[in-house]
Amino acid sequence: MKRFGSAILAFLVLLSSVPLDAHADKWNSLIEESGNVLADIQRMPDQSIPEDLMRGCSGIAIFPSTISAGFGIGGKYGQGIIMARDEKTGQWMPPAIFTIAGGSLGWQIGGQATDFVLVITNRRSVDGILQGKFKLGADASVAAGPVGRAAEASTDIQLKGGILSYSRSRGLFAGAKLEGAVITQHWAGDEEVYGEKLSAREIMLEGKAKMPESAEKVLNVLNQYPYKK
Repeated sequence: MKRFGSAILAFLVLLSSVPLDAHADKWNSLIEESGNVLADIQRMPDQSIPEDLMRGCSGIAIFPSTISAGFGIGGKYGQGIIMARDEKTGQWMPPAIFTIAGGSLGWQIGGQATDFVLVITNRRSVDGILQGKFKLGADASVAAGPVGRAAEASTDIQLKGGILSYSRSRGLFAGAKLEGAVITQHWAGDEEVYGEKLSAREIMLEGKAKMPESAEKVLNVLNQYPYKK
């Protein structure tokens, strides 16, 4: 069973590694697409991430077109970005490239591509992600986030901390879950974007990387929600 699950995950990795445009800079295109995903979600007032969560969060992760597939044993794999706020100024720091991957047992059948947005509500979870392999549900709680403009719906969840997930799916997949997925820095992607080998901590917190032009779209959305503790 483990071998079958590993084979599914390896296949998903292969699918996700094929560039959509062979002539484009894959990683900067990924950053731009992450901005498109967040903008699309926030254009829908009744289904968007509440403003108070956007203003108060410590970080945000966006994984466009994460692939999930399985028949009994399933797997998921995707690539995306994570950004964090500067604790002193509240300004957003440059994005680092990450992968999200995991397998699961239980009833599941079908396949889909899903855009995931994870709102990281506290600095502890940001620090946990930067320590290495970070498992959702084990290293930090993960739950479906509230939607819409009702700030009251999200206040209690925000105070409890953890990570809130939002998704937009294409295709059919019964039983897909994000809990148990592992988030890991993609060193090669970051090196290509920034021209040198930098850790995610150096990029996201220590100011050793310059904001790439490809982050303009995602910043345009994030800056609509000034930091508010």
